[in-house]
Amino acid sequence: MKYTRLTKEQLEELHPEFINFLATQSITATEWEMIKTNRPHVAEEEIDVFSDLVWEGVLQKVEYLENISAQHMHLFHLTEKEMKLISIKVRNPEVDLTTSEGFGWFRKNWQSDFVDYLVASKAYSDEPNADKFGLIQEGAVITKGELYQWFDKIIE
Repeated sequence: MKYTRLTKEQLEELHPEFINFLATQSITATEWEMIKTNRPHVAEEEIDVFSDLVWEGVLQKVEYLENISAQHMHLFHLTEKEMKLISIKVRNPEVDLTTSEGFGWFRKNWQSDFVDYLVASKAYSDEPNADKFGLIQEGAVITKGELYQWFDKIIE
């Protein structure tokens, strides 16, 4: 397995797609029930293959990721050739960016001496989707990129 198995909830959401996936392998609903009952390890393998296919599709399309913690924001723009980063560090220990109050403070004070910025970029490895997935495993979430784009305009 290249990525991680989809959760039960994610599999339920993608139920029609999973049925189509099984159909492409000529597995009927009756056969699937028999596989789950009699050969659970084969069912697990099918779910793993499907999970990897879903992740590949998602990672191929993702353009922006955000990883926000109490004192840091890591905003990523995933271009075709590289990962671009805008990193923001708040040097005020009383501010927690994960709360609405902390983010409100940041919106008012983003130009203060208590906020540091770093801009960087990094080429992908031989497996760009694995690089993207690594960021997600570290806590990044897929976004539409509004924060990244806003800072990108300001920094230019």
